[in-house]
This record gives sequence, C-alpha cells and structure tokens, in this order.
Amino acid sequence: MNKKLLVFLILVIFMFSLTVASAKMIKVGGVACLTGAAATYGASTRNGTRLAFDEQNDLGGVDIGGEKYLIHYIFEDDQGSPEQAANAFRKLIDQDEVYAILGSVMSSCTLAGAPIAQDSGVPVISPTSTAVQVTRTGDYIFRSCFLDPFQGAVVASFSYNDLNAKTAAVIFDNANDYTKGLAEAFRESFVSIGGEVVAYESFTEEATTVDFSAQLTNIKSANPDVIFLDAYYSAAALMAKQARALGITVPFVGADGWDSAEFTKLGGEAVEGGYFCNHYSPADPRPIVQNFVKKYTEVYGGTPDALATLAYDAGLILIDSLNRAGSLDRAAIRDAIMATNLECVSGVITFDGWGDPIKSAVVNKVEGGKFVFQKFVQP
Repeated sequence: MNKKLLVFLILVIFMFSLTVASAKMIKVGGVACLTGAAATYGASTRNGTRLAFDEQNDLGGVDIGGEKYLIHYIFEDDQGSPEQAANAFRKLIDQDEVYAILGSVMSSCTLAGAPIAQDSGVPVISPTSTAVQVTRTGDYIFRSCFLDPFQGAVVASFSYNDLNAKTAAVIFDNANDYTKGLAEAFRESFVSIGGEVVAYESFTEEATTVDFSAQLTNIKSANPDVIFLDAYYSAAALMAKQARALGITVPFVGADGWDSAEFTKLGGEAVEGGYFCNHYSPADPRPIVQNFVKKYTEVYGGTPDALATLAYDAGLILIDSLNRAGSLDRAAIRDAIMATNLECVSGVITFDGWGDPIKSAVVNKVEGGKFVFQKFVQP
C-alpha cells in the first residue's frame, strides 16, 4: 500500500469516527432470554432487532424533528425469569433512560415488565408475547405477534378440517401464561367446530429432565386422533419422543413455541410429520421477506426463525414510529406506534385499540428435519 493511500484511509477512518462520536443517540432497550430453557428464542430476538437497527443506522439513523439520531441498542438477558425481566425493565428505564423497550419473549416475562414501563410512560413492543393480558396492561404496551386465541383457533381448525381429527388431546404447562392460554383457546375452538377433547393434561415444569409418562399414558388410553403438544420447543420435543416410545402413533400439532432449529435436533424422528402454527414462512415470495432472509442468513449464518422475524418487525415498527413521532416525547412515540400502517416481514401491520396487530398465520410441517410451508390462514 503506497503512503498517499494509507494517509487517505487514515483520514477517512478519522473523519468517520468523528461523525459517529458527534452523532446524536437515542437509547432503545431490548429484553429477552439468552439463558434458560428457551435460550435460542432470546438469541434470535436479539439478532433480529439488531439487524433492523443496524440497517437503519447504516442509512444515517432515524429522523426525529428534523434531526438525525443513531439508535443505541441496550440489551438485557432476563434468563426466562419474570423476576429478572422486571429487574431488566427497571434498569433500562431508571438507569439507561431508554425511550422504548422491545421485549420480552415469554408472556410471563413481559407481564412482569410491562406494568413498570406503563407506570413510567415508556413504550414497549413485545415481538413474541402472545398471551392476551400483555397489551391489556395499558396504552404504552404493543406487540408484533398475533394472539394465543387466534393461533389456538388456527391449530384447532387445521386439526379438524385438514387432518380430519374428530378427537384431540392436549398437554400443556400449567405454570406458563402462554401455554395455558393456548390450551384453553384450542379446546374452545376445537369443541365449537364439532370436535371432542378427550384428554386435557397439564404439567408444571419445563425442562429436559421432565418425565411426561403419566400424562401421556392417560392420553394413550383416551385414544385421540391428534395430540396438541402445547409447550416450548425443548419440552415439546421431549414429549414427542416419550409419546412415540409409549407406542402413540397419532399426529402431533403445535404452535409457535415449536419454532426453533433445536426442536428437530432434540425431537428427531419423533417430531417428523408434525404441524404447527407460525408467524411467517421463509418461502413467502414477497420481496421484503426474501430480502430479510437473505440479509439475516448472510449476517448470522442461518435461516431466521419466527422469533428473529417478529423482532425484526418490532424494530421496523419502532423505526417507522420514531421517524413519524416528530419529537423525543415518549407519549408522541406511543401515539406514532398506535398509528402504524406498515408492511413488515410477517405481514402488513396495523394495531387495534389494544395495541394488537391484525395479521395472518402460517401452518408449517416438520419434514426431513426442516419446516415446510403448508398454507396461510387469514384472521
């Protein structure tokens, strides 16, 4: 490298560093689980959010009241614990003084943090907390995912109409707001369209050491046409393996909690042929989907799951809202979020009066260790 070129490169780097150092910043918090039974969810959530913010910062940041601000993303691991989530929300609000928070993943964690944000007037967009109660916390709380009653109805309808199942069994975590709400929604919907729930079994722990043999033995005796494995990916995979070991051969169905690359690794042959409701499919031909999948794969080395997608969408919603808010007033940011009308990877998003999006769902099949698109289901 000649001396003139070296001097030029040093000057460019120096000028860039001065620009970054002098740029105005807006702090945005992130909360998700990087440790615990659902750790892959947190990693995907953080990655999706970072990708959205990095892309916007590469364009010069967001425009707030005619001034440019780079987004400074401050992430906290809640370990999948509601107590830790509450601590993370308090830290981001009281110490870091963020203008908005994206998180958390689990409904129980968001429900622990949302009241803190609501009382402090800090907008929250949860990418993946599907329990109904989340946005009922207050008018500063939003989400980019659909709700449990909707996906419970989707799984029930698909089981009854597409799999021709007239009887069903449900096994769910009774200590988890997400799985409890899904179980209730599935049962209500399945019965309303003419089906019969012949077994409704619960457990209270979700870990790879759990023995589900008692619940599965009861389910086997009930002889259902389909079994709804209503749990996060690690427990659902273990249930499937134990069910097959007991000689249960009927199809398994699930919800978005199955969506992790670890699900097929942990479940192996036992989860093959299963179907689950999800928020998006990488096979969707829309340019926004294909561009996102391409960029995410380039940056992180793997196809984005729904967690990454919904986190990216939450980032897009916040970016769009900041550009429209006109000021750094948190109430103005909240109002801009409520007025969202934006095409995202998981669909066009507008919000109802509760801060919930109205959008379609996808049904995928586990086939050859991969998630294969089956159909779209409209709300």
